Amino acid sequence: MKLQRVLQYVQFLLKETVRPGDIVVDATAGNGYDTAFLAQLAGNEGHVYAFDVQQQAISSTEERVREAGLENRVTAILDGHEHVAKHVLKPVQAAIFNLGYLPGSDHEIITTPSTTLKAIQDLLQLLKVGGMIILVVYHGHHGGKEERDALIEYVSTLPQKYIHVLRYEFINQKNDPPFIIALEKVKEMA
Repeated sequence: MKLQRVLQYVQFLLKETVRPGDIVVDATAGNGYDTAFLAQLAGNEGHVYAFDVQQQAISSTEERVREAGLENRVTAILDGHEHVAKHVLKPVQAAIFNLGYLPGSDHEIITTPSTTLKAIQDLLQLLKVGGMIILVVYHGHHGGKEERDALIEYVSTLPQKYIHVLRYEFINQKNDPPFIIALEKVKEMA
């Protein structure tokens, strides 16, 4: 067995979690790669809600899913992921976050602890038992370490009876390599 790189492991987890017909969320649409991947997994009967605060990201995502013939499976939403509960009203099987900034854009526009934690809290309420929230934590930029620390502090307090929390990372890589935090809902929270 070979250790999977961070993005390979994300795709592995999503393939294990998402089935045709599922409702899923891309909380940081970015350039649309995860949105298109989720749309393939969710199939014709499923649906992806993709969020981003930048029009550039929404446009890229819409173009990517259109080119792949998946546009009927995706709703791209120009809004912050902290408003997920306003837009997604059905139970969710999975959600993915790529924290940080949109590659190739303004590095001053970043995800923040307050909006990310609000989105996670709302998604945990929407998440089905057996569902998963995956966070790819990029923390080598201005503001990244604050978000990383707030996120780790929060997820460390989640009750293990209801949520399993995994941290997957390579600890001998230089320059703040990204890592994964995966939250699996194992029981409905009281």
